[in-house]
Amino acid sequence: MEKIFEIKTETTSNPGIIKFEANYFLTQHTSYEFDNIDQAKESPLAQQLFYLPFVKRIFIAQNFIAIDKYDIVEWSDVQDEVAEQIKNYLNSGQPVISETDIKVAKKTAITIYAESTPNPAVLKFVANKKLVTAGHEFKNIDEATDSPLAKELFHFPFVKEVYISENYISISKYDMADWNDITLEIREFLRSYLEQGKPVLSDNATLVKNSIEEQADIDFEKLDDTSKDIVNIIEEYIKPAVASDGGNILFDSYDPESKAVKVILQGACSGCPSSTFTLKNGIESMLKEMLKDKVETVEAING
Repeated sequence: MEKIFEIKTETTSNPGIIKFEANYFLTQHTSYEFDNIDQAKESPLAQQLFYLPFVKRIFIAQNFIAIDKYDIVEWSDVQDEVAEQIKNYLNSGQPVISETDIKVAKKTAITIYAESTPNPAVLKFVANKKLVTAGHEFKNIDEATDSPLAKELFHFPFVKEVYISENYISISKYDMADWNDITLEIREFLRSYLEQGKPVLSDNATLVKNSIEEQADIDFEKLDDTSKDIVNIIEEYIKPAVASDGGNILFDSYDPESKAVKVILQGACSGCPSSTFTLKNGIESMLKEMLKDKVETVEAING
């Protein structure tokens, strides 16, 4: 599958700055800031963007390009044109940062801290860098073919499952090990791995994920109105709370006759002893309240 870049514009708290987010990583754990075209010699893309007369400063991060403009134009008049220019450049296969400068780039200091989750078998390891653009779950080493990081984690005998989200990794362990004995070892492994700039996912993993998400968008349009409402409530209200606990939740199905909703739990939520309580007193209560008589029960399917 060919890697095809898409660009999404995002406003920021500074009205002069717009973020152009890509669906693939642009750099590996390194950020760059350029105040003018002379400083941008290491980035052919930034040099090209500086030819736009309103571009004041450019910031290139892992999966986005932020541009600060002069006041001679409004973003509403030019942002679509800039997004198209960035997309065309990326899809042409030209480098964001030149190969020479990639080789001499300094390692970025990575910090990893461990966070407990409601599931005692799962610990959440949070990084100070974005790791992936979407969540990926791996139940075993065979499923980790497209994740070099997950594959290496499965070489630890106590690692049972791995869930990688935007800036954290949830690790499920076997009962044979105690977190007090293995947390430091995992933290140091992750810190060292990421500081070396090793890949979290292969390009194929991102391609497959994008294909799945595209299919999900198509499937969403085929859903009935109640199912669409359920999906939207999960995305807006439930998923952020679940993510803070190191997990993920996906809509599976809705039966209008029984008014039953099925969801898939991933990461720390999968197999969590308190998941039943969360489902009944959290998710089920919210859906009942927001959709009135359209929902009666919510059932979990472990991802």
